[in-house]
Amino acid sequence: MSIYVGNLSYTVTQDDLTKVFSEYGTVTRVQLPTDRETGRLRGFGFVEMESSTAEDAAIQALDGAEWMGRVMKVNKARPKEDRPARSGGGSWGRNNGGYSRQY
Repeated sequence: MSIYVGNLSYTVTQDDLTKVFSEYGTVTRVQLPTDRETGRLRGFGFVEMESSTAEDAAIQALDGAEWMGRVMKVNKARPKEDRPARSGGGSWGRNNGGYSRQY
């Protein structure tokens, strides 16, 4: 299982998260996604711990806690959902080259 950690400071490091979560058990993995274009952290991350007991304890203790000037959102991560591909446009509301409202 993985823990979602949201509303993180953009200056947080993997070591910072490991240190905070290790108070509740052994941390096995930390991921901090970055923006593809800017390379900047996206403000959230994922933490995996050795046992579900440790994960539950960390979630209970850290959800809503203030850390690095922000209030963290900590919960069980949901599996990534398959999203439909985005279309390149379409003709929504198009009427003879313009847009119109129908009343």
